[in-house]
Amino acid sequence: MIFCMEKKHADRLQEKFPLELAGKKLLTLRIPDDYRFMDPELIELLRTKIGHHLRL
Repeated sequence: MIFCMEKKHADRLQEKFPLELAGKKLLTLRIPDDYRFMDPELIELLRTKIGHHLRL
């Protein structure tokens, strides 16, 4: 599984790496990319959204 915060990130990956992404699950978390690095709020959002997919 490959996780992206925004749709534009997923689109960029699909444009640059179509062969590498073939058969892989690309998920958009719908989290705006306007947080600072290691922002505690962002970390919690990521844990919640990714944990849902990974059953953490």
